[in-house]
Amino acid sequence: MAFLLCASHVPALELKLSGTYALNRPASLDYDPTFCGLWIANEGPEAVLVTLQGEELRRISSDLSRIKAISIEGDNLIVADGLGLFQRLSKSGDPIAAPFRIETGWADTEGIAVDADGTLITVEDDPEYLSWLSPDGRIIRRIDTMELEPPLSEAQGIARDPRTGHLLIVDDWEGTNALYEFDAEGRLLATESLVPYGIDPEGIAIRPGSGQLFIAFDSGAKIASFDYTPTLPGGADTLPPGADCMLF
Repeated sequence: MAFLLCASHVPALELKLSGTYALNRPASLDYDPTFCGLWIANEGPEAVLVTLQGEELRRISSDLSRIKAISIEGDNLIVADGLGLFQRLSKSGDPIAAPFRIETGWADTEGIAVDADGTLITVEDDPEYLSWLSPDGRIIRRIDTMELEPPLSEAQGIARDPRTGHLLIVDDWEGTNALYEFDAEGRLLATESLVPYGIDPEGIAIRPGSGQLFIAFDSGAKIASFDYTPTLPGGADTLPPGADCMLF
């Protein structure tokens, strides 16, 4: 059950399970409207692009030792190794530039989203941060997610809804096994338990054109899809759909 964490908002966060399919070791996710598919990192040396039904379309690698987090950045990709390094790649896997390092030197980056202005938004574990970074890795600001109520102790994946700017973050089984929703400034709006749907969420992606949400669960090795309603200010109109599959 979603609950209100900000007095100026109605508790509208809502998930309705629409389907699942098996996929081994899913972790960080992002939705790609060009291919109508999901990019998936599994903490190995490669990332894979699959259809929304889980059929593999392509596989890429990077100059990093592993790909722990992945996100669409414009017409390209950005990946991170969870040790402080990031790299930009084409969707064919060609390096656009050499890897670069976050200014702290080390960061247990679990997920990446890209803001409308190009700012990188990351979730980090050990220590636990929600961070805003410049495109070259300089820290703009940070939120200690252990200071939230409830604490976000094991953030694993992040997605940004381009319709609202809201950030959706999953906390794995060692934390609350829940979905956290933040506004664009990082204010916590609502949480929703994911226990009814799966255990140990690792990644999350939004398909704004259909109002769908995809969550990767490590336990059971599956991708679950949901019809998703974000939290909106009281009296706000229903959101119009965003950009959707370019293949159709």
